[in-house]
Amino acid sequence: MPGIRIVHRTPLPPPEAWLRLTDWERHGAQVPLTRTIIETAPPTRVGTVFTARTGVGRITFDDPMEVVLWQPPEGAAPGLVRLVKQGRAVTGWAEIAVRPGPAGGSQVEWREELRVRGLGRPFDPLVATAGRLLFSRAVVRLLRA
Repeated sequence: MPGIRIVHRTPLPPPEAWLRLTDWERHGAQVPLTRTIIETAPPTRVGTVFTARTGVGRITFDDPMEVVLWQPPEGAAPGLVRLVKQGRAVTGWAEIAVRPGPAGGSQVEWREELRVRGLGRPFDPLVATAGRLLFSRAVVRLLRA
């Protein structure tokens, strides 16, 4: 499974960065041809399930995810959310950590391991590169005012 790691600094305080990064509906707007469907009632917690549906017309695939760890930042303690991908097309996990930055603001770390079914190990570098580009863009846009 290819590993993806993105580190991003933002002037936003950790609670605000956390709120923006865990607004699951906004995630869909950052990924081309994708919308997010929340399947459980708010607020987000362990057990929250949502699906990122990507495609056009009848040509779509779903990336269902479940929140298995939910620890919002509090004081100097970092926030950490872990998602497990439960789809037929995409499997793996993602983690988003938000901690106070060394010079104020926040430091965000997005880690992800994913597998696209039907693509073997020779495609891992391509999947990792595409994932880094896509998720880096999403992080920047989610944190934008």
